[in-house]
Amino acid sequence: MPCANLRIDIPEGVWIGDVSREHPETRFRILSAFAGEDAGVGLAEITGPALSKVVTAIDDADAVLECAPLQFDDERALVQFETDLPLLLSPVQDSGAPMKLPFDIVDGEASWEVTASRDRLSRLGTQLDQLGIRFHVDSVQQRVEMDQLLTERQQSLVRAAVDQGYYDTPRGCSLTDLAAELDIAKSTCSETLHRAEEKIVKSFVEESAEPSASPVVQ
Repeated sequence: MPCANLRIDIPEGVWIGDVSREHPETRFRILSAFAGEDAGVGLAEITGPALSKVVTAIDDADAVLECAPLQFDDERALVQFETDLPLLLSPVQDSGAPMKLPFDIVDGEASWEVTASRDRLSRLGTQLDQLGIRFHVDSVQQRVEMDQLLTERQQSLVRAAVDQGYYDTPRGCSLTDLAAELDIAKSTCSETLHRAEEKIVKSFVEESAEPSASPVVQ
């Protein structure tokens, strides 16, 4: 499944972007975020200089309904906030493209990692465009989710094969060596690896067969 790394330019007038640009040396790490019908709630870890001024700026923002510091010291602040303008969450929810948490915001720019089908990534790009949110695609990679694709036994064997150098060129170990290391029969090792490799290769080919146009339109 494609995994896209995006840089989002948070528009002027969006409170978290404005506060971030006012304090460019501060990092906002969004640990969790949820958008309801009328408001959004998030948890942010804030690091950088002058943290008390940063937290005050968040609390003073018109779109912030509540700002509650949960932890606070000279180096780190953990803040729960509620806002009636959860702009960054809207395109993610409307496109159905799940965004990986946590993500960082520095100097008005958010860094997102989104893993979804090409159709959902394309819809995300459309949603961002419609909201006037500029973005840059740093990379798009094909990702095979082994946890969903393989059985636990297959995952364990594939990881062991990689660790032992079975897939290196030249190989760091033979099939016989790998089976002996795992204390299983060579035939069992061979069959299990083959079934795992079949799933991985077919999944990759099926994803690659989707339309080759860029999944996120700038």
